[in-house]
Order: sequence, then C-alpha cells, then structure tokens
Amino acid sequence: MLDMTTVKMHLRVDGDEEDALIGGYLEAAKAHVEQHCDRKLVEADPVEPDEMGLTRDVEQAILLLVGHWYSNREAVVVGGAPSAVPLAVERLLWYRKRF
Repeated sequence: MLDMTTVKMHLRVDGDEEDALIGGYLEAAKAHVEQHCDRKLVEADPVEPDEMGLTRDVEQAILLLVGHWYSNREAVVVGGAPSAVPLAVERLLWYRKRF
C-alpha cells in the first residue's frame, strides 16, 4: 500500500507535524476508492471477486484525493471556483466499478 513517505512526497511536505492529518486523509481516500469501486483494496493479486489490487492507477487516484483534501480543508471554497480533481479520480477508477 502507499506509505507516508510517498504521500508526503506527492504533497511536497517536509517534517512530521502533519502526519496524523495526512494519515487520516490517506485512510479516507482508500475507503472512498473501496466504496466507489465496491471492492476491497488488497496489496497482493486479488483472489476474491470483491477484491481489487492496488495498481498504479488506483494509487494515483488515492494520491489525487489526498492532495485535494490536503489543499482544500474546508467544505466551502471561498474566492475561487471548485476544482476538477474529483473528475480525474473518477476517470482513474471508472472501469474498476462493478455494475
């Protein structure tokens, strides 16, 4: 699975002061991906139909979510237009969703 070092490199964060916050975003992003795709994330190759491997595209979707939530810590955008990051996440995950 994605480790804190990789996530912090993606966020361009040095130091450990925000590790708890970033860790929370990471866990929330994994849960979001699992719910979106209706599958459980696994590190190894999936063995069950309801499992999904953590491939590069899935990792990227998780990193995009964490980055978006880290940069936009409030539910309301003040002084700007909303970001299109969620669409990017959906595009990375759309073919993995079970119908």
